[in-house]
Amino acid sequence: MAEHRSMQRGALLDAARSLLSEGGTEALTFPALAERTGLARSSVYEYFRSRAAVVEELCEVDFPVWAAEVEVAMEQAATPEGKVEAYVRSQLSLVGDQRHRAVVAISSSELDAGAREKIRAAHGGLVAMIVEALEALGHTQPRLAAMLLQGVVDAAVRRIEGSAPQDAAAITDAAVGMALRGVSG
Repeated sequence: MAEHRSMQRGALLDAARSLLSEGGTEALTFPALAERTGLARSSVYEYFRSRAAVVEELCEVDFPVWAAEVEVAMEQAATPEGKVEAYVRSQLSLVGDQRHRAVVAISSSELDAGAREKIRAAHGGLVAMIVEALEALGHTQPRLAAMLLQGVVDAAVRRIEGSAPQDAAAITDAAVGMALRGVSG
């Protein structure tokens, strides 16, 4: 029975990811989850008390996986510049991935404090990794530089999502250039 419940919970999370990546947070409703999974709407409530609870669980499940992929890419880079480039490229390469699209939709949505805190903690791990690389590059305010760098990444994510697939590489290269050289070009 526990295994069956776990499978249904997994199916609900998969359905939530699809809904988020297709239509953003407005698309994530209990009727839509019920329809996607073939469960009765009342059954959805047995697993999650609210939309925020669905989002919170997605954060707990997806953010660490996503952050780990970025971390692995950074660890494979030999230089601080390489780590910065890996930080930008790996996040942007995940844009087409459904989990990432769900993460982006979640990040931009109205969440309760618990879910927001989990997102901040997950992002905090990524930020900590990049702060170290920025310190090694000689930044006097590496934390501030890290926040600004994430702003460049977030802007590039939005740009890629609104563009033709073939433009993703050019946008990624521009973001990497901005990250490594600032606006000096």
